[in-house]
Amino acid sequence: MIEDLYQRAIIDLARQAAGAARLEAPQASAMVDNPLCGDRVTIDLALVDGRVHAVGHKVRGCMLCQAAAVAIAARAPGETPAALHEIAGRLDQAIRKDPSGLESLWPELGVFAPVHRHKSRHDCVLLPFKALLRALGQADGSDA
Repeated sequence: MIEDLYQRAIIDLARQAAGAARLEAPQASAMVDNPLCGDRVTIDLALVDGRVHAVGHKVRGCMLCQAAAVAIAARAPGETPAALHEIAGRLDQAIRKDPSGLESLWPELGVFAPVHRHKSRHDCVLLPFKALLRALGQADGSDA
């Protein structure tokens, strides 16, 4: 069980540490935590012309949380808030119901397919995306 959850690809993604620092002057920042396991994720955003320009993050959590934050930092720059809302929603559905096609959202997300079988770990992958959506809400004033 633990072998498929923490496969080499997830560990490698987490170790890339893309964006693993807070932004110096973010336009929006959101912290979310999971009180059940203690994971905590902060996502910082800078936006330019209606698109994400830069992402920073600080993660105190498991490899799944770290890897998801790295994927966001690597892929969110250049995306619109609407596109990121769609990706987060589709990821949530895929993790909970059918993980086939995860890599079609972002190639890095394919590594999370085994998490589908471990309901207690779904939030580990989704927590950074919840922080992302909350930061996007703060940036546009809706505080999503």
